Amino acid sequence: MVRFWIAFVLTLGLSPAMAQEKLPVVASFSILGDLVQQIGGDRVAVTTIVGPNADAHGYQPKPGDAKAVAAARILFANGLGFDNWMQRLQKSSGSKAPMIVVSTGIVPLKSQGKAHSGHDHGAIDPHAWHDAASLQRYAANIRDALVTADPAGRAYFDARLANYDTALKALDAEIKAAIAAIPADRRKIVTAHDAFGYFGRAYGIVFLAPQGVSTETQPSAQDIARIIRFIRETKAPAVFIETIADPRQMERIAQESGARIGGKLYSDALSPPNGPAGTTIEMIRTNIRELNKALAPQS
Repeated sequence: MVRFWIAFVLTLGLSPAMAQEKLPVVASFSILGDLVQQIGGDRVAVTTIVGPNADAHGYQPKPGDAKAVAAARILFANGLGFDNWMQRLQKSSGSKAPMIVVSTGIVPLKSQGKAHSGHDHGAIDPHAWHDAASLQRYAANIRDALVTADPAGRAYFDARLANYDTALKALDAEIKAAIAAIPADRRKIVTAHDAFGYFGRAYGIVFLAPQGVSTETQPSAQDIARIIRFIRETKAPAVFIETIADPRQMERIAQESGARIGGKLYSDALSPPNGPAGTTIEMIRTNIRELNKALAPQS
């Protein structure tokens, strides 16, 4: 009889019903999904709408997305015009979950890209995640939202935020050291679309792109010609293909300008978990390695 009761108690202890129920949350795209997972850890179940290697600009939600949103306790969006479709998805799903805009508190950067026949369209650059300091704000906003929904997890979320903050500070120092190895006159590159403005502002690299802040915009012949003139006049050493972009455009620019293809950069999406950019920090490290390899003097 004693053994029976011991077995019964152990069974209760292992029952899924007795286990900590994870907080169901939805993130709009892969980078944000990783950030929520980094802070939420084992207390959250994260569903990411736009997954690895996929473009979230102008995403068209699918029926299954509405089901995930309807079941979520928190919805996380980047904001700054990047994933406005999340608001439509929230409404169509009937979800009453709060929409947390993780870029809240970040001073937005006006897009430096030119679009629509060379005229500045005045758009706000939404790609703040490429600056380690902005990522600290993202992480803090995520922690605050998780604590509100799960007050019992405050100490857990605070500890994970502190650890992630330490990792971001180390990343920031690593980026600055890598940039310092690049001569000042070589810190200028061309990318497929205007996704690296925050990185450029934080770390002193000039980026120019034939597209604006969104991959939905199509560069005109004047845009392409302007980029080619920029490369020739400034002797920009390399152009970079983005993992979410059609490479043919950048290959043409490289061919006509004489600049070399410098490699691939991750702008708006992570790689799959087993790839080189499976987390946000790994993504930025991969990008800085590619930039450093193409721009720094080779011994």
